Amino acid sequence: MRNQHPTYLVSACLVGLCARYDGQTKANHDCLAQLKTANWIPICPEQLGGLPTPREAADIVGGDGTDVLAGKARVITKSGIDLTADFIRGAEQVLHIAQLQHISVAFLKARSPSCAGQGIIGVTAALLQSNGIEVKEF
Repeated sequence: MRNQHPTYLVSACLVGLCARYDGQTKANHDCLAQLKTANWIPICPEQLGGLPTPREAADIVGGDGTDVLAGKARVITKSGIDLTADFIRGAEQVLHIAQLQHISVAFLKARSPSCAGQGIIGVTAALLQSNGIEVKEF
């Protein structure tokens, strides 16, 4: 018998895993409450892109995640290191997991250069949205 609960992708830091750039967690009770009756797969695009935890904070420079994917913006650390390729690789890995698991909704971390779904859209959020996957931001 097939499981009747929906399956979501969720930012690992939102469910209590220490995956953030600073090695901390940002467990989100509202997110966890929505996941209570669901199946979920924790992901960290930055880790999937090959970056360690902890790692230096980074921001999108020159646009948003859509611009990064189009080659018009970059992801740069506070000390000036270009991590654009790592962020794109991580976003592609997340998309691959979503497609393999037939995911239609992802719960992602707000104000993240990878995951933000509003404001300056993150690289992963932009790639998921452009492939028809709904992004809910926490």
